Amino acid sequence: MDKIVGITLDNGDTIEYFYVNDLKLNKNITVIVEIEETLRFGKVVTDIHPIDSKKLDKKLNKVIRIASKQDYHTNQKNIKDAEKAMKKCISLAEEYGLDMKIIEAYYTHDREQLIFKFVSDTRIDFRNLAKDLATIYHTRIELRQIGVRDKAKKVSGIGSCGQKLCCSRFIKEFDSVSIQMAKNQNLALNPSKINGLCGRLLCCLKYEDECYTECRKELPKMGQTIKTKDGKEGQVVSLDILNKKYKVQTGTGIEEETVGSN
Repeated sequence: MDKIVGITLDNGDTIEYFYVNDLKLNKNITVIVEIEETLRFGKVVTDIHPIDSKKLDKKLNKVIRIASKQDYHTNQKNIKDAEKAMKKCISLAEEYGLDMKIIEAYYTHDREQLIFKFVSDTRIDFRNLAKDLATIYHTRIELRQIGVRDKAKKVSGIGSCGQKLCCSRFIKEFDSVSIQMAKNQNLALNPSKINGLCGRLLCCLKYEDECYTECRKELPKMGQTIKTKDGKEGQVVSLDILNKKYKVQTGTGIEEETVGSN
């Protein structure tokens, strides 16, 4: 069995998991981790968990070491410098007339790379911008165009459920969400009800869809003509999917039925 631990990177909220690498780690300890052959600064936010690596759908990165006092100061400097670099990038993008919104900038811990993330509705030719940034900061520059869901994940916020956005809490990769999933839950197809803060369909529609699909198997369809437990014939006018209940309009009124009660 391998051991993994949850870590947040660069003062963010999203938890990512790494191999412990035989280190003694407790919550709130700061560490240096390796991602894509670069070093990042992070903080341990979970207990250590044993896991069978064969059951993981992707290979995890590992914790390199417990952060030193020097690592801490380096991280603080990287954060401040990245904030300045972000302002400079925004200014240069405006000078070039580029239709892009810079939402994040950060250095890898070793300052081998300076990454900028931006949102745009169109494809951007940022070659001249990248050259200017490389000349100014003397490091490898990467400009990553991300989607509106990625932006929401970074910025975060409170969803209509009253909870912190799922994407900023635990969603690692965005799955395709379809309007059919909203229909499967009997939701009113009102954009203000079924769209998240990002303006796209709610991510929860995807991971709740399996549950609704399973519950629906025992329920009649809306508009279907059936007989109630009292033998009356009527049309299904309402579904309570999770409670497996439905209402039938008969000649004498509306009756509520429950799956398995007959």
